[in-house]
Amino acid sequence: MLAACLAGPLTAQTCDEAQVDLRGTFGTARFSVEIADDDAERAQGLMFRESLPSGQGMLFIYESPRPASFWMKNTLIPLDMIFVGADGVVRNVHENAVPGDLTPIRGGDDILAVLEIRGGLAGAIGIEAGAEMRHPAFGDAAAWSCAAQ
Repeated sequence: MLAACLAGPLTAQTCDEAQVDLRGTFGTARFSVEIADDDAERAQGLMFRESLPSGQGMLFIYESPRPASFWMKNTLIPLDMIFVGADGVVRNVHENAVPGDLTPIRGGDDILAVLEIRGGLAGAIGIEAGAEMRHPAFGDAAAWSCAAQ
């Protein structure tokens, strides 16, 4: 259900730790997210999940920008991975990561956050490098900051 992710104008909305907004040439999209911001949560990720609704995802947040590489060990569903820099700008999108594949998926060297969503959604929506993400983790200097609401 793609319509569940696409949103109308996101004005007058408050930034919330439990959601991310994305904007780009496709318009805007919103996902409810679980946060993985410590080593244990990031290691577990979406392993062993049998489904992921189209309007939900997991946001991996690092303490500071770093090289980011993921794999699909013990992951049962295909995922899209959206790698985002500290400025909230999408650096790389990896679509339809293969369940169980141990091949590293490299997202870049200066990544602050990674959004995992159901496989195929990034392409269906049109999310690509250069899109902007809004979430409190990016701070007021981000390209699309929570302060700029």
